[in-house]
Amino acid sequence: MLTIFYDGHCPLCVAEMNHLARDDKNNLIELVDIHQPNFKQRFPEIDYDAAMKILHGKYQGKILFGLEVTHRAWTLVGKGFWVAPLNWPVIKTLSHYVYLFFAKYRQPISSVLTKLFGLKAISCHSGTCYDNSTNTDRRRK
Repeated sequence: MLTIFYDGHCPLCVAEMNHLARDDKNNLIELVDIHQPNFKQRFPEIDYDAAMKILHGKYQGKILFGLEVTHRAWTLVGKGFWVAPLNWPVIKTLSHYVYLFFAKYRQPISSVLTKLFGLKAISCHSGTCYDNSTNTDRRRK
């Protein structure tokens, strides 16, 4: 099983995790929002500050980072062909730097893209998801 530690306050990050969850027919991925109250107690091996800088994952006892996590996740759900080019020699180096830029500026990038494309900002806490852009009670239906 792959455990992904993601920023649940980032709309694009949440959108990708939701997409992964929909495609994870065999329950091979556990998604963990690093903002949950008991995160440090449940996962002491994952440094919160480091996880806020770059995506972290845990697979077969090994900690994965950034695009390693993305590649492993999409491969597990049978869509590795989408991300295979990220591991090609020249593209791997370039994509790594593009990812680091995106990771650093994911909040403002998410904000702009959310407004441009009308994406909903959804946040989930304690198993309940809220849509921050619509419903008056903010509970996702």
